[in-house]
Amino acid sequence: QVRMVESGGGEVQTGGSLRVSCVVSGGTFDRLSLAWFRQVPGEEREFVAYINWSGLGTNYAESVKGRFTISRDNAENTFFLQMNGLKPEDTAIYYCAAGPALSRVPIALPSRYDDWGQGTQVTVSS
Repeated sequence: QVRMVESGGGEVQTGGSLRVSCVVSGGTFDRLSLAWFRQVPGEEREFVAYINWSGLGTNYAESVKGRFTISRDNAENTFFLQMNGLKPEDTAIYYCAAGPALSRVPIALPSRYDDWGQGTQVTVSS
């Protein structure tokens, strides 16, 4: 059973930065593909960023490209989302997700991932 615990959310002003982290336990971390999603109440969960098992492959939603960076530390079983240049429209609950290294399901679909964190609130005020 994979367990995922997020931390690092909070409230910042427009243009500020935050880093959210996700510690993964109970699985073989360096064989997992990892991602961040976000969700606003009443809306569907939205893909934000993806990193493959080696850390050498990443992918971002168009809305966050150039502002957000996903990374992983396989020695610490932890991955991160560094968020710079935050905007009010980035306000959401951010979820970390883990799935198998290989899958035919597109990386931006929540169904690709088997395990999820509990979510952490990120609020950007104008």
